[in-house]
Amino acid sequence: MFKDLVIRNRSYRAFHEVCAIEKHELLDMIDTARYTPSSVNIQPFKYYLSHDKEGNAKIFPHTKWARLLKDYDGPADGERPSAYIIVCNDLKIAPNIDRFAVDAGIISQTIMIAAVEKGYGGCMIKNFVPEDLAADLQLPEHIRPFIILALGKPAEQIILDEIADGEKTSYYRDENNVHHVPKRRLADIIINK
Repeated sequence: MFKDLVIRNRSYRAFHEVCAIEKHELLDMIDTARYTPSSVNIQPFKYYLSHDKEGNAKIFPHTKWARLLKDYDGPADGERPSAYIIVCNDLKIAPNIDRFAVDAGIISQTIMIAAVEKGYGGCMIKNFVPEDLAADLQLPEHIRPFIILALGKPAEQIILDEIADGEKTSYYRDENNVHHVPKRRLADIIINK
């Protein structure tokens, strides 16, 4: 069921790095996402794929993970993503990327759900410097990275905790290193009860 895919689509930060994701699987995820709606049907996004150690090693240093977890610098060696899809804006098609931020979110979520359907998981990373990443990947000037999708076979447990109105929504790790993600109750997010 679609709802089950959405529930399993968490922000994973530890992966079985040795479990490879093949290029054809990444292409299939993007092929699914390219059918999503686009504002004025402009379709300004292009995709940079990485699924090998060399390419992944260029991308990983640009990523910043889990701001709310103190003393956490991201996945340890052996637990890093086995693939990345970088959603990029083609400035020749659409020079004003802010206008298409919602489109990028829809595309990214679609790719992540397609990954979950294939037995993978991932994390959407917006905390990076696009110009630095573009330079390291030697991207053409008109291609600007917008969001990094880190993908792999999840190697951590994530629990969704239902919380009452007014409780903290900050995610955290417990004493067993289990990741907890508080979620507001349905009754508390409906305005016209």
